[in-house]
Amino acid sequence: MAEDNLVNQEVARGMLASLGLDCELVANGVEALLALESRDFDVVLMDVQMPEMDGMTATRRIRERELHLDKTPVPIIALTANALAGDREACLESGMNDFIAKPFS
Repeated sequence: MAEDNLVNQEVARGMLASLGLDCELVANGVEALLALESRDFDVVLMDVQMPEMDGMTATRRIRERELHLDKTPVPIIALTANALAGDREACLESGMNDFIAKPFS
């Protein structure tokens, strides 16, 4: 999960753990790219607004890398407090597979 807010990290980690899922946390898009270079993940939960590199830019770079390396695309799900008209479409256009508005349960 790429999320810069520490409280959101802990809440999401707890929710995922209650489902029996492991979670690796990174704080921005740059760290997400590095994590994906070092190992494979089943899914990426990607915050949209983060410092250093936002989630949409990170997603576009992940998709470019997957294409270049002929890798199967990892599902990327946007996590964002932005739930305005057009936000979901912008996330999907960047290469994300789905969109979840915060707060979520």
